[in-house]
Formats: sequence, C-alpha cells, structure tokens
Amino acid sequence: MGQHLATFDRTRSVALRLAAAAGLGALVLSLGAPARSVPPQVVAQAGSGMGMGRSGPGRMGSQTMDQHFIVMMIPHHDGAIAMADLVLTRARKPEIKALARSIKASQTQENAQMRTWYRQWFGGDVPSWTTAGAMGMGGMGMGMGGAMGMGGGMGMGTSLAALKNAADFDRAFIEQMIPHHRMGVMMASMAQTNSQHPQLRAMQQAMVKAQSQEIEQMAQWYRQWCGGSGS
Repeated sequence: MGQHLATFDRTRSVALRLAAAAGLGALVLSLGAPARSVPPQVVAQAGSGMGMGRSGPGRMGSQTMDQHFIVMMIPHHDGAIAMADLVLTRARKPEIKALARSIKASQTQENAQMRTWYRQWFGGDVPSWTTAGAMGMGGMGMGMGGAMGMGGGMGMGTSLAALKNAADFDRAFIEQMIPHHRMGVMMASMAQTNSQHPQLRAMQQAMVKAQSQEIEQMAQWYRQWCGGSGS
C-alpha cells in the first residue's frame, strides 16, 4: 500500500523472529525502529532477560508481562488518539471521521482502565515509557527509548508531523493507521499468552478483535478510494 506499509511488513518479519526469542519487549523494540538499527548485543540482552527464565513465566526482569504491556500500550494508544484528533479537523471523508471518533473514545477509555488496574495491581502510577525502559530491561532501555521517542509511542511507519502536512490527508491517515493498528494487534496477541489478570486478557482480546476489524475496513476504503491493494 505504499512506502509506510512496505517498510512495516519488512520489519514485521524480523519482529516476529525477535519476539519468539525475547518476548513482548523485543517485539516492541523491533517494531519501533528499522531492523538494521537494533544492535546484536541488544537482541542478546533481550533474550537473556525476558520471557521464560530465572524470573519465571510471564515476567521480564523486574516487570511482569502485564506491567510491561500496560506501560507500552498506553503511549501506543496515545499515538492513535493524537492521529484521531487530526482526523477530526483535517479529514474529508465522513467515514474516516466516524472511525477516528470511535478510536479516540475506545482507546481513551482503555487507557483510563489500564491506569486504574496498574494502581490496583502494582501499587503506583504508570511510569512513562522512558522510565519503563530501564525497569528490568537491562540494555534495552536506551534502545526502546530511542525507538519510541521519535514517534511518541506511535510505532513503525507513523509520523504525526508528516500526517499534519499531508496533501492527501485521508490517504496518509489510512497508510499510517493500518501499520499502527497491526503493531497494537501483535502486542496484544502476544501479551495474552502470559497475562496473569483475566480482566486485562479480556481487554487484549477485545483490542485484537476491534483493531483487526478496523484494519480490514481501512483496507477496503483504501482499495475503493485510492486504487491500492489495502494490504
């Protein structure tokens, strides 16, 4: 569907290989930056410090999978909310505006719920991603910070500045939101495996279902309006 999606798809295959060895943290890292920017030593540290290991299943260093998921998903949601806000002022198609309102409402509610759960389960407020990157992540902290920082947690193939200035805003939004949603679907799908809280697992399942449906809808619009494959 264009450069954003092609780049994302190439990076996704690398991400899945990293994820199998290193767990969710490596997945987010590899999706947050081009594969060539991930140093080998970072991958090695990821594999030795997360997932199944001395800390036990569902733990990554000093963080549980549920802690890590919440810390990383909230800024990812924030990126989608920021994109949705732009849609409401710049989009031409009413269908895209309706989708943006739905995304903003659902992900704002999910963020609020995850913050509440985090306080209940882990005894404090959700740390920022920069702080979280150093919590039980070993040498991955700086890598995650650099990758996430450029896009404010938005993920591979997304740029708020580029979207603001896009000549064809509706097309640019679809080209950026589809890979952003794909990243969210992969994060939620992987986190379900070791999630220790059924409430969060149910939310993850709902995220996968809703965002997968939204991806298909946007791909259909892209084929209709832009003449692309939508994949």
